[in-house]
Amino acid sequence: MKSDVNGVLLVDKDAGETSFDVVRKVRRAAGVRKAGHAGTLDPFSTGLVVLMLGQATRLSQYLMFGNKRYLATLRLGVETETYDPEGRITLEREVPSFSPEDVETALDRFKGEIEQVPPAFSAVHVDGKRAYRLARKGMDVELRPRRVVIHEIRLLSMDLPEVTVDVVCSPGTYLRSLAFDLGRLLGVGAHVRTLRRISSGSFHVGDAVPSGRIAGSGGAALVEQGLIPLARALPDAPEVHVSEAIAARIRNGYKPKGEEIFRGASGVSARGGLVRLLCDGELIAVIETAPGPQKSQETTKNMRVFH
Repeated sequence: MKSDVNGVLLVDKDAGETSFDVVRKVRRAAGVRKAGHAGTLDPFSTGLVVLMLGQATRLSQYLMFGNKRYLATLRLGVETETYDPEGRITLEREVPSFSPEDVETALDRFKGEIEQVPPAFSAVHVDGKRAYRLARKGMDVELRPRRVVIHEIRLLSMDLPEVTVDVVCSPGTYLRSLAFDLGRLLGVGAHVRTLRRISSGSFHVGDAVPSGRIAGSGGAALVEQGLIPLARALPDAPEVHVSEAIAARIRNGYKPKGEEIFRGASGVSARGGLVRLLCDGELIAVIETAPGPQKSQETTKNMRVFH
C-alpha cells in the first residue's frame, strides 16, 4: 500500500491495547505516515475504533461527534478509583437481591439529557493538564459536570452482582461514570467490568477489521481491503456532484455559493449542515452550510478541501 493512502479504516480493538497502539499497528502494517483515531477507547475495552488515514485526518471534527453505542457489563458492589477493573478498589458492599425491575427503574433515571462528571482518571484537561496525570500523582481532581445525552439504555441481562446494559449515547459520555452513578443510586457502588463499543455514528463494529490480524503477514492487504474511500467517509452527509471547472476552482481556494453548490442537485433539501462535493467519484470538499430559505440561498460557513 502506498504511504499517501487516504481513507477511513474501522478496527475492532482488542482488550489490553490502547487506541494509539492500534494506530501504530496500522502505520507499520501499511506504511502509512499520517494516521489518527476519531475517539479513543480505554485499554480494558474492546470494539470499534475509527481510524483516519492520510487526508481523512482532516475529517476528524466530523467523525468524532456521532452517537455511540456500547455493551457494558457492570459489577455492582465494588467501586474502583478508575471506575473500571484496572483501578484500586475503594469500596465493597454486599449486593442485595435486586429484581430486574429495580435495576430498570434506576436505569430510567439516566435517560435523556443529564449532567455527568467525568472520571478523575480521564483525558479531560484540568488547568492545561490531563486529569489522569494528576490523579496518578495522588492529587485531588475536581471536574465540572458536563451535559450528555443518553438516548437509550436497556437492561440486557442480570447475573448478580453483574448486570449487562446496552447504551446509545452522545459523544463525550463516559460509561465508567454512568456505572459509578448507577451504583451510587442503587446504594451499593459499581464499576464497569467490560465495555465494548458497537457503533460510532453510522459505522458498525461488524464491518471492522480485527486488530489482532493487522500485525500479521497479511496486514497490509487487510487494511487495503477494509479502507473506506474519502468519498464515502461521511455517509450521512448528502452528496452533490459538481463540474470539473468548479472542482478545479475550489481546489484553488474558491469558496462556492449556495446557488453553485445546489444547482441541479435533486434530493438535497435546504437545511444547512454538511455537504460532500464530488467530481467523478472523488471527494473535492466537505462544506458546512448555513440554512437559507431555499437551497440556492444557503451560505458556506466552513470548507475542507481534498486534493
